[in-house]
Amino acid sequence: MGEFAALGAAVSWTVSALLYRKALSETKPVSANIVRLTLTSVVLLVFLVAAGLIGVLTRLPMNVVVLAGVSGVIGLGLGDTLYMVSLKMIGVARAVPVTCTYPLFNLLWVALFAGEPVTWSVALGAVVIVLGVWLLSLEQKGEAGVQRKVLGKGLAVALATALLWSVSIAMMGLAVKETPNLDDAFAINAVRVFTIAISFAVSAPLLDRSLGFLKMRKRTVVTLIVGGIVALGLGWFLLNYSFIDTPQSRAVPISSATPLFSTFAGVLLLHDKVNAKIALGSMMIVAGIFMIFLI
Repeated sequence: MGEFAALGAAVSWTVSALLYRKALSETKPVSANIVRLTLTSVVLLVFLVAAGLIGVLTRLPMNVVVLAGVSGVIGLGLGDTLYMVSLKMIGVARAVPVTCTYPLFNLLWVALFAGEPVTWSVALGAVVIVLGVWLLSLEQKGEAGVQRKVLGKGLAVALATALLWSVSIAMMGLAVKETPNLDDAFAINAVRVFTIAISFAVSAPLLDRSLGFLKMRKRTVVTLIVGGIVALGLGWFLLNYSFIDTPQSRAVPISSATPLFSTFAGVLLLHDKVNAKIALGSMMIVAGIFMIFLI
């Protein structure tokens, strides 16, 4: 179930990426992240109250709270803001595959700090997935061009995002392992979101001096809320759940299969054409996941 939960996280992040890209056509990345985090945290708080899980927050060990909070600052604050910048600069087709190279960084962190063994099949599967991701990110003939300078900066920002996400995910893995049950996994994710949401809400006038977060259209706000619930509520909960049942070294590479589902969405919903690079990249991602699942 841990591997399937990680795969569910990848699907959730595919949906959220499409929603974020739509919202970013009408607002700035910093403004979008302030609204997304603040309002998603309110939804999570309402859910905790309705589900009677508020008490779970009070029983979390302090080291778990600290890990979750710092993970939120690194992953949701810095990482996701850079992610939105890369989406705006180079689009979903390029930004998502590059940011999804985070499993290679994560394998290093779990080996060094979590003491998890990284088997040859997991390492090779992660490499195959990342190579497949890169194939999906290559520019296709007839594709609308992006200026080389902008493309270079966008790719650098996307790679920095992957590095920050890998650190954030490793910290969440450590936090979840401290209290491995379903209620605590949800509460830990909520703490992660609350920490950065409060930080962003307090510092919003400094981060967004034009106060763009107060001038958004209702449609944009709704899009960001839905994207936040899907990514931060569902996606991250599924990843946390996967850490209970599966080592990070297996779960994280599987969760990076987002570009595969992005490709399927493009073919089914947008009638995108599938060429040799897309087909090979998709098959490599499937092969990499298969290696991590079964070997």
